[in-house]
Amino acid sequence: MSLSARPVFDRSFSAFLFDMDGTIINSIAATERVWSRWALKHGLDVATFLPTMHGKRGIDTITNLSLPGVDPLAEAKEVEQGEMDDVDGVVPIAGAIAFLSAIPAGRWGIVTSAPVKLAHRRLAAAGIPLPSVIITAEDVTRGKPAPDGYILGAKRLGFDPTDCLVFEDVPAGILAGEGAGADVAVITATHHHSIETSHPLLKCYEGVTSEVDADGKLRLLRTAG
Repeated sequence: MSLSARPVFDRSFSAFLFDMDGTIINSIAATERVWSRWALKHGLDVATFLPTMHGKRGIDTITNLSLPGVDPLAEAKEVEQGEMDDVDGVVPIAGAIAFLSAIPAGRWGIVTSAPVKLAHRRLAAAGIPLPSVIITAEDVTRGKPAPDGYILGAKRLGFDPTDCLVFEDVPAGILAGEGAGADVAVITATHHHSIETSHPLLKCYEGVTSEVDADGKLRLLRTAG
């Protein structure tokens, strides 16, 4: 087992870093509505395409398809506007608001592949409190699965990423957390199929909480029931 796959209830951390979509909010229905329309417009097989775009920046998803005659930047902007216009059904993952609200200020941040305007729009729709640090698509040159976002998020909080716990939900994000040297917990609330990973799995944030230990570090705890 790698260092990043250690049981997360057995140690303490300087900070927690959270992905957004699928990790603290459930936006899968809205996301897939918008991307399905885009995929159909470009003649893609929707069922095959959708699993490949979660957790990545839109511009990276479109660029990697190498579609002839397609301007990835323009298309990504079109998709972004569609997502801004459609936040119907965007809700917090069960227990997320209470869990996040209990973490001391300056000890947690969000690292998302979404553009900054969309991130703020979805967080507001879900009622998620804003942390002091939010790393978005515009903040990095390389998106997930590259570790850049998590490295930057930890730096802006003032900690080393190897002393942080990353909460993720998809392979691209898990690889990003691992690449940053962080420990990783995988939230499975929006998963329709099991995920192959050695990292601890959490269905949601119900039944878990955190505390500040005697050394001033954060510790993840299971609650009764």
